[in-house]
Parts: sequence; structure tokens; C-alpha cells
Amino acid sequence: MILAGDIGGTKTILAFFRAEGGRLRPIVEATFPSREHANLDEIVSKFVSAHNLPLTHACFGIAGPVKHGRCETTNLPWVVDAKALASKLGLETVGLMNDLEANAYGIAALAPKDFIVLNQGAKEAEGNAAIISAGTGLGEAGLYWDGQQHRPFACEGGHADFGPRNELQMELLRYLLRRFARVSWERVLSGPGLYNIYRFLHDTGHDREPTWLTEELRHQDPTTVIAQVALAGKCALCELALDLFVSLYGAEAGNLALKLMATGGVFIGGGIAPKIIEKLKDSTFIKAFTAKGRLQSLLEAMPVRIIVNDKAALLGAALWAAYTQVEPTQTNLSLVGHRL
Repeated sequence: MILAGDIGGTKTILAFFRAEGGRLRPIVEATFPSREHANLDEIVSKFVSAHNLPLTHACFGIAGPVKHGRCETTNLPWVVDAKALASKLGLETVGLMNDLEANAYGIAALAPKDFIVLNQGAKEAEGNAAIISAGTGLGEAGLYWDGQQHRPFACEGGHADFGPRNELQMELLRYLLRRFARVSWERVLSGPGLYNIYRFLHDTGHDREPTWLTEELRHQDPTTVIAQVALAGKCALCELALDLFVSLYGAEAGNLALKLMATGGVFIGGGIAPKIIEKLKDSTFIKAFTAKGRLQSLLEAMPVRIIVNDKAALLGAALWAAYTQVEPTQTNLSLVGHRL
């Protein structure tokens, strides 16, 4: 039995899977609010003891940099150690990887219905691919083609310096520099990032905030409120904020695509994209994605897809355990046709 986990700053999803004949069969799954627990061990213990299944392998995708089997999470006060988890679970080893690397592995388990196409492009089956995911934070990862298969790898590109492209974005940078010692892409491309953009536009007088919206922002999650109100066309200030957010998202996705030469495709993951699909499908995202001067035609030829299956990282962690521990001969992660 495989235990897989997707560990995020907002929620932690754990599930048991059984590997059978090259396929994964989900057995049971549960979601836990991450911030209500002192550490991952506490959540894992609760889940494992509740189901009492014969565990043989485990892998967790976690939001943060993983080095030597250890992760100090970026948006949680947790330290996660693979050896300590293995000992607690009575296993020889436990897989621990960045959550975006797990997302990259998970692409192999998704069906065509799990994607929405933003740019058809001209996919090169043997080209590198990229994945960028805005949620509680901003994650980035890649899949490089080694001549036989795609190999996922993690990076921390979401914490690279934010690069404005016009005067409005320069104003945004100056505004955020008054709040933060440095401004990374995550400060603008994440749930908190959308609210940062909104506050900037509000505080610099780009439009007014209706009284009813002030109340909603006070009592509900600001990111959700801003996105929903913008999509409903009920407040110009929210629409401006979402428009700027999506433009920045497209620009940074294009930056990542250039750095990885992602002719095999760019995947948009994370919790925010599926909630703002209609906005992502207008020209704002792709216009910013392709606006790369002399290399515009290169970006125009790259496929861009939104991942709408929110279990991609969970599936990726399970796949990693299955392919490397349970059935190590089945390691061709280029087989996107793999089905659960």
C-alpha cells in the first residue's frame, strides 16, 4: 500500500493507493487544514491510525525547497524530515520532493479532460516542458527530455526577483518595496499576491472601493472575494487587480518557458487557475506570455494548458513511489496515457 501526500500552505491531502499491474488504484483520501496542525507528523499519524492499512511505501510532495531529504516549509512553520517520517511509519525510506516536482510527475497520470487549452501551439513530444502554479505561494518546476523520457525537477523560481514590464508595474514594485525587504514573483503571483495587487491599486487611487466590498473583504478570504467580484463584473477595482494579476502570470510563465526552452508545453497548475479560467482564456494571459520581443514566435508555438485536476501533485507523489519502489521497471514518465 502506498501513502501519498500533497502538502501545501493551506491544506494537506493524504491518500492510500494500491499499485496493480502498472496502474494506481485510490483506496481512501482525506484533507486536513495545514495551519491547524503543529507539523506533518501529526497529520500523518492521524490519517494512518484512522485507516490501519498495511503501508509499504510513502512519498510526499511539499511546498518548499527539499535538500537531502529535509524541507523547511516556505509558508508554514514546519520542518519535514524524510528519515524521521520513515522511522515513524516503520519504513526503510520515504520519498520527499517539492510539490511542483510532484505536480510534474502527476502530469503522467492525467487524462485529456484534466486540461484546458489556452494555446494549442505545436507540441514537440521530445521537448522540455514547464509547470508554474500560483496558490498559497508560487511554485515552478520543469521536465527535461533526456533522450528517452521526461524527467521532472524542482526549482524555486517563484522566489526570484519580480521584474516589472511597464510603468504601472514599476509603481507596484515601488509600493511593495515599502512593505518588503525584497519583492519576489511570489509577492504578486499567489493568493496573497492578488491581494497585494488589489491594495496597491486601492491605495494609489486607481479606483474606489465600494462599502459593501469593504465588508466582504473584512469577513471573507480577500483573494476569493476579489476574484469572484472581478469575474462577475461588479467592481472596477477588482477587475483591474485581476487583469494585472493575469498579465503578470502570463509574463512569468513566458519567462519560465524561455529559461527551460519548453517546446514540449507549459502547464498552469495551482489552486487559483481553475477558479479564474474565463479570465485566463481571454487574451490577457497569452498576450503577456508571448510578448518576448524577437522570440515572440517561439512562445507562440508553445502549447499552454491549465491543469484542472487538483489531485495532480498527490498522483505524482503516488506515481513516484510506484515507479521507483513498487514497480521500478516501469519508469517511462513520458507516457501521458497512464490511467488510474
